Amino acid sequence: MAWQLSHIGLCVADLERARRFYCEGLGFREVSTLEVRDEPAATLLQIPNVELQAVYLERDGFRLELLYYRHPGAIVGTTPHQMNACGLTHLSFQADDITELEQRLLALGGQPLPETRVELDGIGLVALFVLDPDGTRIELVRRLNG
Repeated sequence: MAWQLSHIGLCVADLERARRFYCEGLGFREVSTLEVRDEPAATLLQIPNVELQAVYLERDGFRLELLYYRHPGAIVGTTPHQMNACGLTHLSFQADDITELEQRLLALGGQPLPETRVELDGIGLVALFVLDPDGTRIELVRRLNG
């Protein structure tokens, strides 16, 4: 039986803000939307009386699903997800100019994490994290050699 990765789902508190961040900031394009409510989604998602909109974005063959819960709403955390906590830790993007990309993401509602910036001369890499508007870590990587 053949199988392949379908998508990664990301719950967001503000759909339009998230759409702008990922499309304008990181170059995704919207490919489809889906509105669901009540059954069978309530059973699948284990959320009674669920009402949500899913927006599917693509980039580089990767599909990201933004999940906006109209009901019961998103549970918004107050701190970034810790890297050693189980579950999705981050999305990573390679760029020629991570400073320019970081500034673009901050202008679209991202939050800086300047204390995470590292330069690994031994392997020719510069990396740092920013947070998306909902606190998901976004890693920006630049390879110095190639």
